[in-house]
Amino acid sequence: MTATRADGASALLPDPGRARTLDELTAALRSLKLWAGSPSYERITNQVNHAWRTAGRPVGEWTKRPTVVDCFKPGRRRLNADLVTAIVRALHPDEGYVHQWRQALRVLGGEAQAATVVRVQDRLPPDLAGFTGRASELDQLRHTLGHHRHTTGAMAVAIEGMAGVGKTQLAVHAGHLLIRESRFDRTLFVNLRGFFPDPARPPADPAAVLEGFLRLLGVPAHQIPHDLSARTAAYRDRLTGTRTLIVLDNAADVDQVRPLLPEVPDCLTLITSRRILSDLRPATRLVVDVFTEDEAVDYLARVVGRIPRGDDPDAAARITRRCGHLPLALDLTAGHMRATPGWTLTDHADRLDERHLQRRLETGVELALDLSYHHLPTDQRRLLRLLALHPGQDSDAYAAAALTGTGLDTTRTHLDHLCRDHLLQQSASGRYTLHDLVRAFAVTRAHDEVRPADRREALTRLFDHYLATAATAMNALHPAQAHLRPHVPPTGTPAPDLANPDSALAWLDIERPTLVTVAAHTAGHGWPGHTTRLSRILYRYFAGGHGSDAVTVHQHAHHAARHTGDVTEQAHALTDLGVAYLWVARYESAVEHLTTALHLFGQTGHGFGQARTHTNLGVAEQRLGHYRRAAAHFAQARTAHLRTGDQTGQARALSNLGDVEQRLGHYRRAARHLRQALALYRRSGDHAGEAVSLANLAEVDTRSGRYGAAAENLDRALVLFRQAGHRNGEAWALDGLGTLHRHLGQATEAARHHRQALTILQTTGDRHGAAWALNGLGEATLAAGHATDALTHHTAAHTIAAEIGARDQRARAQAGLAGAHRALDRHDRARDHYRQALTIYTDLGTPEADQIRACLAALDDAGPPELTVRSPELP
Repeated sequence: MTATRADGASALLPDPGRARTLDELTAALRSLKLWAGSPSYERITNQVNHAWRTAGRPVGEWTKRPTVVDCFKPGRRRLNADLVTAIVRALHPDEGYVHQWRQALRVLGGEAQAATVVRVQDRLPPDLAGFTGRASELDQLRHTLGHHRHTTGAMAVAIEGMAGVGKTQLAVHAGHLLIRESRFDRTLFVNLRGFFPDPARPPADPAAVLEGFLRLLGVPAHQIPHDLSARTAAYRDRLTGTRTLIVLDNAADVDQVRPLLPEVPDCLTLITSRRILSDLRPATRLVVDVFTEDEAVDYLARVVGRIPRGDDPDAAARITRRCGHLPLALDLTAGHMRATPGWTLTDHADRLDERHLQRRLETGVELALDLSYHHLPTDQRRLLRLLALHPGQDSDAYAAAALTGTGLDTTRTHLDHLCRDHLLQQSASGRYTLHDLVRAFAVTRAHDEVRPADRREALTRLFDHYLATAATAMNALHPAQAHLRPHVPPTGTPAPDLANPDSALAWLDIERPTLVTVAAHTAGHGWPGHTTRLSRILYRYFAGGHGSDAVTVHQHAHHAARHTGDVTEQAHALTDLGVAYLWVARYESAVEHLTTALHLFGQTGHGFGQARTHTNLGVAEQRLGHYRRAAAHFAQARTAHLRTGDQTGQARALSNLGDVEQRLGHYRRAARHLRQALALYRRSGDHAGEAVSLANLAEVDTRSGRYGAAAENLDRALVLFRQAGHRNGEAWALDGLGTLHRHLGQATEAARHHRQALTILQTTGDRHGAAWALNGLGEATLAAGHATDALTHHTAAHTIAAEIGARDQRARAQAGLAGAHRALDRHDRARDHYRQALTIYTDLGTPEADQIRACLAALDDAGPPELTVRSPELP
C-alpha cells in the first residue's frame, strides 16, 4: 500500500499482514513511525490520549509514555491490541489501514493467547518413591536455607542442568522434605513450559502465572491488576508475612522468572531450568549434573531390586554408562528391566550394547526410550503415541480412553503400567503428563507409525469427548439455558458422572486450561466446528469470573468461523466475545464487537441472534451511561423476540428495559415492563430470570416508598438466586436489601447486607457490582454516623468505577463523598464533589441531577441523595 507521507513524499506503508511473529509486527510498527516522520513518543502519547479523551474514555485508562515506548520494543510476549491500534491511528489515521493492523493483531494474538493458558497448583506433584542420590545437592540447599535464617533477604535457588538430569525430581523431593519439616505452610507450583516440545504451547506468560497464583492466594478476580508490574506487587504483598514455598519448574529464561520472585522474607523459590540463570540475582545457583558412576549404580540397584548379576561383574556399571548416568535414562531402563523377569544384569547390559550399535542411538535417553518403547505391549505403545498428540499439558483417564477408543478400566491399567515404566508421570491425583523428552520421542513415533487418518480419528474422539462432557456439565449447571447451546450427542466413550451441579463445576474448573487449549488447537488445525460449539457451550461458565479465558476462547471461535466462511457462527462468536469484554469491563470493545455481530446476523436474517445481540448491546450502552441508546436496543430486542416466539428472550429484554427506565426515573413504566417480564419468566419456568425481575421490581418499589412489597420481592428473589446457584444474583438481592434497610432507617442492618453482597461480588470478580456494593456500604455507614468510613468506601467505589468507565457509579461515589465531607463540616470539598456528580448525572439524564442541585442550593440543610440502581441481566 502506498500513501503520501507527512513530508509530501510517496512511500510504501509497512504491511502488518506480512508479520508472522510479534517481533515482526513491532518491527513494522517501528517502520510506520519512521514513515510518519519519526514523531516523538511524547507526541504519539498525547495524540492517543486526546483520541481516547474525545471518545469518552476515563482518565484512569489513558496511557503513559513508557507504555507507548514498550509497544515498539522487540521481544514482547504480547501486545496491547487496543493501544497498538490507537498508535497506528495516530501515525496514519486511515481506517482501512488501521483495520489491517487490527486483523494482524488478532491473528498473531493466537500465540500470545496460548502463553496465557497455564495450570497452577497449590500443592507439589507426588514425590518420587525411592528417591535416592543427590545428597550433596540437598546439603547445599539446606546450607542455603540455614544461611538465610540469619538474614532478612529473599530466598531463591536456581536448579540448572541438562534435560533429563532430574531437576524437577530434585526440586519436588526437596520441597516435600521441607514441608515435612514444617519449614513452609503453603505451596505454589507451576510448570512454566520453558522447553515444551509443541511450538503451539509457548512458554507460559508470567502475567498469567501471577493471575493464577493470586487466585490461589485468595485475591478476588476483580482485584487482580491487569499490568504485569502491578500483579507482581500484589503477589509480593500477599506473600508478605507467610512461609510459602514456590516452585517454578522448567523456566525459559530470567525474564520469565523475575516477575514471579516473591522477594519477601521467609518465602523460598525453587527454579528449575535448562538454561544458566546467572543474571537472576540474588538467587543461589545449584548446578545439577548427571550421577557419578557410584550414584548411578546405587540408584539402579534401588529401583530395579534384586536382579542376578550374571557373568559380567561390571554389568551394572556398564548399564549406567550406556545410560550416560542420566536419571531419566536410568528410570526408563529400570522400567524395562523390571518387566523382563529371568534376565540378568549382564543380559541387559549386552542388549543395551546391541541396541546402541544397531540403531546408532547417541545419547542415553535416546537409547533408553527406544528400548523401553519397543518392549511395551502393542496397546501401551499406541496409548503413549496418542497421549503425546494431546494438545494439553496433562490429561485424565477419560481423555486417554477417548484417544484410544478403549474402556476405562483397560485404559487405567495401561496408564499405571506406563507410570511404573517412567514413561508417564502423575502431575496430580488422577492426572497424567509426559516429560518433555518423552513427549518429543512419542510424537515422532506417532508421526512415523500412525497413519494421518488414524491420528485425526483419535484426536476427533478426544475433542468430541471434551465437547460432549462440557455440554453435560453445563446442562447440569444451567438447565434453563440448554436451548441456547448447541446440542451435542453422547460420544460412546467413557465420561465422568456430572449430573450433580457440584461435580459438573469441579470438572469444568479442573479442565478449564485444557478446554481453552483445545479451543485454540481445534481452531487452527482443522476442527473449526468443535471450536465454535465449545465456545458457545462454555459461554455461561466463563461468566463465573473467567473473563480472560472467555475472550481467548471466543476469539478463537471467531477465527474458526471466519476460516470456514460461516457468517452465522462468526456472529455468535462476536456476540459472545462482546459479552466477554463486558465481563472484563472493556465496554467500548464490547460495543464494537456486538455492533459487528448485529450486522452479520442481519445479513443472514438470524432473528434470534439479532434479538440476543440487541439485548447485549443495550447492556453495553447502559454500562457506558447511554441509557436512551440502551432502551432503544432493549425495545428492538423485545420486538425481535416477539417475532421468533422466544418468551425467555422477551422477558430478558423487558427486564432490562424496565431497569433502564427505572434509572431514567420512569417508575410506572419500569414497573409495567418488569411485571410483564416476571409473568413470562414464570410461564417459562426460568427461576433465575424470575429472580432478576423480582430484584429489579423491588428497586422500583423501594424508590416509590412501597417498602413492604420491596421486602417481599427481595426475599423471594434471594431464595430463587440461591436455589439456582446464581452468585451474582444473590449479591444483587443482598445489595437491594441493604438499600431497603437504609430507607427504613436501619443503617447497621443495611451495612451488613451490603458487606455480604460485596464479599460475593469480589469472589466472582464482578467489578461493576462491587462498585455498587461499595457505594451502598458508604451510604449505609454515613447514615450510621461513620463519615470517615463512608469516605473509604466511596473512594474505593470511585476507583473501580473510573477504571471500568461506569459513569453512574462514579457520580454516585462523588455524591457519597460530598455527603461524607459535609458531615465532617468540610463544605468546600463537599461542594466540589457535588458539582462533579452533577456534571455526570446531568449528562446521563437521570433524576439524581435534581437531587444534587438541591444539595448544592442548601448545602447546610440537605441530606445526601438516594442513589441506588440495579444491574442489568446478561442473556
